[in-house]
Amino acid sequence: MIYGAMKFSIGGSLKLAFRPWVEGIENVPAEGPAILASNHLSFSDSLFLPAVLDRKVTFIAKAEYFTSPGVKGRLTAAFFKGVGQLPVDRSGARGAGEAAIRSGIEVIERGELFGIYPEGTRSPDGRLYRGKPGGLARVALATGAPVIPVAMINTEKIQPPGKVIPKLMRPGIRIGKPLDFSRYHGMDNDRFILRSVTDEVMYEIMKLSGQEYVDIYATAAKRQIADAEKAAKDAEKAAKADRTGKSE
Repeated sequence: MIYGAMKFSIGGSLKLAFRPWVEGIENVPAEGPAILASNHLSFSDSLFLPAVLDRKVTFIAKAEYFTSPGVKGRLTAAFFKGVGQLPVDRSGARGAGEAAIRSGIEVIERGELFGIYPEGTRSPDGRLYRGKPGGLARVALATGAPVIPVAMINTEKIQPPGKVIPKLMRPGIRIGKPLDFSRYHGMDNDRFILRSVTDEVMYEIMKLSGQEYVDIYATAAKRQIADAEKAAKDAEKAAKADRTGKSE
């Protein structure tokens, strides 16, 4: 009930304002379970994809979105519940991963659509990063559900990280053909199989999105960018101090 109302109000408004274009929507089954594996460019990815589909898509969201105090916290929690997000405690890396996997399996067992971002976090620069071999592959192999690769296009230009008010422009969504990994069913503890499944999905996302692929994790790339920015600031401070010292 809440989801239907939120989808009608938010989804309808998004489609009217941004007019997203979609290719391959026929690849999403009208019924039955499936995993939608998408690249991740913007916070708005979790809004645009469900907006163009007739079916509910359940994504994972960090638990803090559901537990923040005050009126703003309650509104935020109601919003995320309304758009089909599930809370997962990310305080411990391994615990968070296991919780996400359990949640994904539960969604699939209900015969619904489970949305996941294999990169694990938003791309820091618009490129496609190495997929993490845990959640996506383990849910797929444990359930036998088909994996549908999805490419979000230009959403990072609409709402870059840190930007609250989005820019009005058309995002795109390309949906690929379902991938069948039933040949690996029950092998969800084999790390080589998990890596192979994840890489195959990421390759399909790369073809759909046209992004440059980078064979490191996005979290590592973010650390490199942060370290480079810090080094640049430290160098600038040192140069300024050196100039000040010489002028005296």
